[in-house]
Amino acid sequence: MGARRTARERALQALYQLEMTPGSVHEALEAAWAATEEARKEPEAVKFARELVEGVMAHRAEIDRLIEQHSHNWRLDRMSRIDRNVLRLGVFELKYRPDIPKKVSLNEAVELGKNFGTEESSAFVNGLLDRVAAALGKQ
Repeated sequence: MGARRTARERALQALYQLEMTPGSVHEALEAAWAATEEARKEPEAVKFARELVEGVMAHRAEIDRLIEQHSHNWRLDRMSRIDRNVLRLGVFELKYRPDIPKKVSLNEAVELGKNFGTEESSAFVNGLLDRVAAALGKQ
């Protein structure tokens, strides 16, 4: 698995933990890395995971507003925690990381939904992120 995919998985786990038990980004990421069987953490993955979690947390109000604005008939608090945090990661990448192509952000979010969410998660995440990307003018 690539460093960035690993980083996104750990970032999702850290965001989930921060939602369940408020704490520091550092503690949440350390717990996410400790829960894996990886013998060695790649520095690139550690750095990217931290950037994702810190970015989502710093812009969470704006990210949540975009999610709610484009989720037809779904309030944020009614979404599963996994879907909500996958969407937060995806919206953060779409809005604040111009170095990451739209297609990559959407594909990675869909994969996170498949691997960690329900059967419906990937389609839900894909549709909502596609609407957000269109609203943000991402090609």
